Amino acid sequence: RASLPPPPWGVGGRPVPPSRAPPDDAPGTRIQDQGGAASPYGPGGGVGPGDVGNYIVTGHRITAGGPLRALPSLPTGASVFVTAGGVTYQYTITATRTTSFRSQASMAAQRAAVPGSPGAAPTRAMITVTTCLTPEDDAAGNFWRDAQNNPEHRLDKIGVLSATKP
Repeated sequence: RASLPPPPWGVGGRPVPPSRAPPDDAPGTRIQDQGGAASPYGPGGGVGPGDVGNYIVTGHRITAGGPLRALPSLPTGASVFVTAGGVTYQYTITATRTTSFRSQASMAAQRAAVPGSPGAAPTRAMITVTTCLTPEDDAAGNFWRDAQNNPEHRLDKIGVLSATKP
């Protein structure tokens, strides 16, 4: 299990359990619906914290207590801390991207071992913290939802591992 730090922006130290499924599928959504964040792990996408590849953390922004409500305001250069197994991993946010659930290519880019670059071999530990763009989609008149009631678009904050402390 991993947990993100308390505010200013995180999920308040709540656990981020791994889910052996792709981001935002039914099992991951059930975890999020209970107010936590989920971390897809394995063949569907995602590695563990500190591992080379893309560590994905997904959570609600609007519902279930909105643990990632402040994610859109997280700027480039901000730090995200993940603690797992007594080790704290510090990631530095380097990019922001938008994922469309209606585009397989967009979803593949989000879940890629190198975020945004499907097929590229990872050489460093990275993180993608992702949440819904429900208010933005609704304001644009886009009321499409998938089977888990996810809106079309998700906001992804991408970072690279910058420090590790025991």
